[in-house]
Amino acid sequence: MKVVQISARDNALVKQLRKLAQDPAAYRKQGQIWVEGDHLCRAALERGLRPAWAVIAARAWGQLPESWYAGAERVAVLEDGLFAQVSTLESPATMGFVLEWKAEQQADFAPDVNSVVLDRIQDAGNVGSILRSASALGFKQVLALKGTAALWSPKVLRAGMGAHFGLQLHEGLTLEQIATLRVPLLVTHLQGSTPLHEAALPTPCAWVLGHEGQGVQEALVQRAAMLLRIAQPGGEESLNVAAAAAICMHASCLANLA
Repeated sequence: MKVVQISARDNALVKQLRKLAQDPAAYRKQGQIWVEGDHLCRAALERGLRPAWAVIAARAWGQLPESWYAGAERVAVLEDGLFAQVSTLESPATMGFVLEWKAEQQADFAPDVNSVVLDRIQDAGNVGSILRSASALGFKQVLALKGTAALWSPKVLRAGMGAHFGLQLHEGLTLEQIATLRVPLLVTHLQGSTPLHEAALPTPCAWVLGHEGQGVQEALVQRAAMLLRIAQPGGEESLNVAAAAAICMHASCLANLA
């Protein structure tokens, strides 16, 4: 394990970290992602991932247990000011990992397992929250259509709270690719005729979750096996998409347990 001390702001690794932190889609070009903070780093380690770099703020070097970075290929100790420059947090953490990301892993997905389809959901917090619910409720495959927030961007990673590392994530998909799914598509819709709590939900299935303002696009609505309505006795017009996703996946979870 090689340890390097870095104090120059024009260092190649520092430049790379800045790009990964500031550009939501930089991971697609660089083939690496930047995860920051002990929670995300621990989640990656628990899934058996080996960091290309463990990056540690100088103030924490010598205080962190070696187990945090022993599996890294290389360790960089950054001056505290430099670490703050590459941080994506208001209060910078003291460590982060650079993890490898391979585009080819995104290509093929299973057509016949429980899935979540993200249809142009643009808010990173919503996307990350949905991934977290999917992981908790047993939906291990997430399929994101083009126009959806970048799944491995720093904001989505933070909102996902480590869920990414237990999911099969596929992004940049087309309607034609979604059409190859061999499980029923389930859509919540204002015109849905069946209340979710009364529905006999199929399993496996694919929950389709739509754009925050426009909802699920008509092409997917037309392909849906069921149009469902979430009971809202309080009278609001609609739910936040992440909240609706959690309700829907939990309903499927209960149906599977029945």
